[in-house]
Amino acid sequence: MKKIVAIIRQEKLEDVKNALVEVGCQGMNLSEVKGKGRQRGLREYYRGHNYCIEFLPKTKLEIVVNDNQVEEVVDAIIKSGRTGEIGDGKIFISNIEEVIRIRTGEKGEKAV
Repeated sequence: MKKIVAIIRQEKLEDVKNALVEVGCQGMNLSEVKGKGRQRGLREYYRGHNYCIEFLPKTKLEIVVNDNQVEEVVDAIIKSGRTGEIGDGKIFISNIEEVIRIRTGEKGEKAV
């Protein structure tokens, strides 16, 4: 099993969510986060003053999938989350040792 963490633009959330549902991804968690990367924030001029917004708002999706679903889920995130501009986000994939469904006690792939 793998955990996929995707940091995406907030305005792309609905597109990404719909794409994930289309490929059969049933569960996901999301958080509103702030971060910075190569984009290095935004510089704005407002009422005669320069402002630098260093950490930009993003949406973080966390999804746990079986190994055979990883490529399809990642492709769906990339295709639906891409604008082609700097700041589109990142995807991180890591191994999950165990998953246990609290309600039933099911373990492993059955619990996903």
